Amino acid sequence: MNDDSNILHNLQVIQQRINNACKKANRNSNEVTLLLATKTVSAERIGIALKAGYTLIGENKVQEIKSKFEALTTIPHQTHFIGHLQTNKIKDILTYNVACIQTVDRIALAEKLHQRLLLTQQKIDVFIQVNTSAEESKFGVTPEKTIDLIKQVAALETLQIKGLMTIGLFSAEAEKVRSCFKILKNLQQEIIQQNISNVIMQELSMGMSGDMEIAIEEGATMIRVGTAIFGERIYPDSYYWNEQAKE
Repeated sequence: MNDDSNILHNLQVIQQRINNACKKANRNSNEVTLLLATKTVSAERIGIALKAGYTLIGENKVQEIKSKFEALTTIPHQTHFIGHLQTNKIKDILTYNVACIQTVDRIALAEKLHQRLLLTQQKIDVFIQVNTSAEESKFGVTPEKTIDLIKQVAALETLQIKGLMTIGLFSAEAEKVRSCFKILKNLQQEIIQQNISNVIMQELSMGMSGDMEIAIEEGATMIRVGTAIFGERIYPDSYYWNEQAKE
């Protein structure tokens, strides 16, 4: 099986997993978007998936967005940023047509984004990243401080809050993983009830290849899958997403 066939086959497998999970949860599979997590994946291989109709990609590094930008411009797609964003990379990220930043987790980042967007007269969609697993190694605002942060970010008119994002606990114990996704879903419902201006709580970005079924059962509208589609990466996650690089 060549690389094209491998990727297309894997996409079919993931789509079937989405369909099965939605059926079990009594949900419509159209409610769940597959985001292709494309860190370390070449533009050529990403192109195979885009041409198959899966047109949402997520990158963890600004440098990778830059390096693949030209090669992917001819294929319709949308790029989300799903890595930890350092403030000194804001100018770069806004240069390369990123549609959404899923990892806004602190007001300092939001304010610097806002300042830059005012200069360029742009707006951008954002998700608030929540640390639902209480792991120190993970980025994200704590659940207790999420609503306060959302109210602060919502006051910045260039940032359009569209949902929440989390990374579930890496655990073989399904119920511990599930509790992370329940926290995010409960937060979403609480925020909707508060009816905060400039906030649309339509997206829950949660679940990856190992826990996507649980995430879908708990209300995910977007799952982020990379390895199960493109294969194992050459470099470890820490190379592309340094969890310790906190500002």
